[in-house]
Amino acid sequence: MSQAFVNEDAGGDVPKRDYHLPDRDDPDFDRQAAAAMLEAARIGETGSAEVATGYYWGELRLAPFVRDILATARAEGDDRLEQVAERFLAPPKG
Repeated sequence: MSQAFVNEDAGGDVPKRDYHLPDRDDPDFDRQAAAAMLEAARIGETGSAEVATGYYWGELRLAPFVRDILATARAEGDDRLEQVAERFLAPPKG
């Protein structure tokens, strides 16, 4: 890969922010991980949320929670959250 596309100061495997997630064995972890992924996508930090949650963008395990968030976003008129939730749920291209 060209060095023009590599950020040497990206911070490696350290999330850019604290997502205040519960322990992974907490029954609410996946719901909060889904919310963290979408909020990170809203501000362009998806990779950071992937590191923090241990899930990749589009993780099927999070889909039920993302659908709930999508319904709330639509009801509240949060267009940006609706957009990132729909993108999360979209089947992969290719």
